[in-house]
Amino acid sequence: MSGFDWNEIWSNWPYLAKGLQYTVQVTVVGTIGGVLLGTLLALMRLSPIKPLSLFAAGYVNLFRSIPLVFVLLAFYLIAPILIGFFTGRPQPVGADRSAYYTFTIFEAAFFSEIMRSGIQSIPRGQVGAGYAMGFTYSQVMKLIVLPQAFRNMLPVLLTQTIVLFQDVSLVYAIGATDFFGAADKVSNRDFRPTEMYLTVAVVYLVICFSLSRLVKLLQKKVAIIR
Repeated sequence: MSGFDWNEIWSNWPYLAKGLQYTVQVTVVGTIGGVLLGTLLALMRLSPIKPLSLFAAGYVNLFRSIPLVFVLLAFYLIAPILIGFFTGRPQPVGADRSAYYTFTIFEAAFFSEIMRSGIQSIPRGQVGAGYAMGFTYSQVMKLIVLPQAFRNMLPVLLTQTIVLFQDVSLVYAIGATDFFGAADKVSNRDFRPTEMYLTVAVVYLVICFSLSRLVKLLQKKVAIIR
């Protein structure tokens, strides 16, 4: 470590921090959007209406069967063509918006399966009790099923969020600069890969390990509530 240059990290930290902020932003947007869309897909998949169920099943199976980087590139390159086809005026989507949209629609497939398991874990007797009290289907889901499903699945949802946080590094494929991308650019510019990549590894380790500990605490609390 005698040749390790700490100043290389401190002097470039503002730029690295900007990349880390972007990584966190994409993670938050992808998680919130993915959970909302995933919950809708889970309800559609459990619906007795066959077309809705088939559509949701097809959506989930499709996005769980193709690489994320392919979806990123496809959205980034194909979306402007589709916009131009329907409007007559091609509009570039941009790397940032492509990342937000892609992670939302891609992660929704995984969050959907998590939420479906959570919904199915609620005893059918509670659903029947809700109907017996005069609740509609939407009221049963909103007031009885979904709150418990979210609580039961919170540790798993957070685990998937950790995976999403790590996967954001793939935005390099469309030219966006996340935390890893920022470190890579500095490394190539200053020829200091050891300092940059070690910094990235340590930051990812601290964040992901801290979140994994939170997952374990949540698992214990959920187990106590059950």
